[in-house]
Amino acid sequence: MDPPMDFQVVVLAGGTSDKLSPLVSKELPKALLPVANKPLLSYPLELLEASNLKNIIVVVEGDEAATQVESWLSVAYMDRLNVEVVKTPGDVGTVGAIRAVAPFLISTDILIVSGDLVSDISPGAIAATHRRHGAAVTALFCPAPVSGGADSSTSGGKDKAKKPSRCNIVGLDPTRQFLLHIVSGPKVEKDIHIQKRIVRAVGQMEIRSDFMDAHVYAFKRTVLLDVLEKEDKFYSIKQDVLPYLVRTQLRSDISAKKENLADESSNGATKELPSEDININSAVPSNQNLRWLSQHREIAPSSYQEAYISDCDLNKSRPAKKTHKCCIYLSGKTQYCARLNSVQAFGDINRDMLGEASRITGYTFSAQNNVVHPTVVQGAKTTAGGQCIIAEGTILGDKCSVKRSVIGRHCRIGSNVKIVNSIVMNHVTIEDNCTIQGSVISSNVQIQERASLKDCQVGAGYVITAGSEYKSEPLTKR
Repeated sequence: MDPPMDFQVVVLAGGTSDKLSPLVSKELPKALLPVANKPLLSYPLELLEASNLKNIIVVVEGDEAATQVESWLSVAYMDRLNVEVVKTPGDVGTVGAIRAVAPFLISTDILIVSGDLVSDISPGAIAATHRRHGAAVTALFCPAPVSGGADSSTSGGKDKAKKPSRCNIVGLDPTRQFLLHIVSGPKVEKDIHIQKRIVRAVGQMEIRSDFMDAHVYAFKRTVLLDVLEKEDKFYSIKQDVLPYLVRTQLRSDISAKKENLADESSNGATKELPSEDININSAVPSNQNLRWLSQHREIAPSSYQEAYISDCDLNKSRPAKKTHKCCIYLSGKTQYCARLNSVQAFGDINRDMLGEASRITGYTFSAQNNVVHPTVVQGAKTTAGGQCIIAEGTILGDKCSVKRSVIGRHCRIGSNVKIVNSIVMNHVTIEDNCTIQGSVISSNVQIQERASLKDCQVGAGYVITAGSEYKSEPLTKR
């Protein structure tokens, strides 16, 4: 689906990230971290290209990271996209990144996309939904990932305690088109306060705690810039800007008097809650949805817009309010959506690219359900099993076994080496009789003979001495 032509795109590509240590560094920024042997940033860019969204600003934190990303883009997308790289200092937040590019934003609507998004959801469809509703903001939400948790240090093997993450609490209208309430971050563990005016207007609200904010937002440019101008302490789109727009959508304008609001910004002081709020205890199970039905309306209206118009018509003496709509785009059950924002997520997404989401890689898998580049050299009795990707120029010795793993470019792997459920990046040397299980090996690592690694993350250029055994450890050069 082709989006309207006057959409501008901002991709927030980050820089280095403590959450991804030791996999990212000054030499390898997050945007270029390989996922199934393709730079992470290539995934959102290819989605945008497929939706004919080619006017793109990529925001990168830090001089070195920006230089590397710009160099890669100039080769990979030279004749395909109109991309401009804008660099920012570190730790300015997503709002700071948008402030940095604000002078360049001229289109009617702005699409903001996280650079760590790996998905097959069409940005064009989100843009079209936003325009159809005439929304101030439209946010993409997906089912929360099921994993061992973002804080888990291991990147491979079976998850010991899989459970859905509780990332946000959202309130939706019955048609699931309009975003009526949102709580994110640390506030999800507190009591939920729902504005009665919202419930009265919509008739019925569904409370969900099993959706993930995918960090894809379509904004009306004038609304976004107005909020940033008036709220200079905002830091995060997810935790500040989006909740602010959601909670002010039935007020006379987006800069309503703050004394009537519970100030939920991450940097502001909490003010007294309005007496008209509905209080819900914070103990909302992550697998349970609560539905609240207003006493003023027995039958829920077909849409939030109709509900609000009808509600206003009940009181002709009250002047019409100038409101804005906050919309939601929910991914389909068969669509893939994940954010690479932790070491755990890096392992999970790479494994998904080998299995359920292999279509996203763009590779053609063989009859053996793997991708082995024609230039790969395999020794006698060496096997590459299903769900493997091995890149060009790699050499494997005799009697090697590779299962459910990604191996990068120009690696040198000795004889009798076993690699299972692991990611090996570029120019890695693994000597004879080594065992690598559930681990991530960064580029230019040397693993000497008879070494054994299980559930480890090895930083770039590290040397593992002969006969060493490591389990569940991050290893990096000091």
